[in-house]
Amino acid sequence: MQWMNLSEQNVYQNRWFRVNLADVELPDGSHLDHFVIRLRPVAAATVVNEADEVLLLWRHRFITDSWGWELAAGVVDDGEDIAAAAAREMEEETGWRPGPLRPLLTVEPANGLTDARHHLYWAEEARYTGPPQDAFESSRREWIPLKLVPDMIARGEVPAANMAAALLMLHHLRLG
Repeated sequence: MQWMNLSEQNVYQNRWFRVNLADVELPDGSHLDHFVIRLRPVAAATVVNEADEVLLLWRHRFITDSWGWELAAGVVDDGEDIAAAAAREMEEETGWRPGPLRPLLTVEPANGLTDARHHLYWAEEARYTGPPQDAFESSRREWIPLKLVPDMIARGEVPAANMAAALLMLHHLRLG
């Protein structure tokens, strides 16, 4: 039972995203118009230190009017290597330059509406390079014990699904 995207027409675009209207054929042969948001990939990264603490940002998201813990993240520039973008975002937003990044997971947070893929990475070491260049991205940056992650997610302190998935994966990898 596969839906077929027969064509798309651009409705709006800017440097962040495109909104297209797709002509979709359903398995029964009928058609429907479906809006699709096309986005550049997102790259995110964090580090887990020897004490099994993870570097996180506490930030407000005005769209949902919610506060929560997140990994440093941002869009991948055209032609930029995804892991390099993750490292760049981490340093810009936290002031910590990660060591070698390891792929953690790739998720599609809203694949019924958008083609956004979020690529999440982690490192076992990082070097502090100074105050974050993009300090406006968060209210604070903290080392949080990884063992606290499942309870934080259960309490709603990590509201973004991509961040919750990444932190649960890190918890599993490091603490079992």
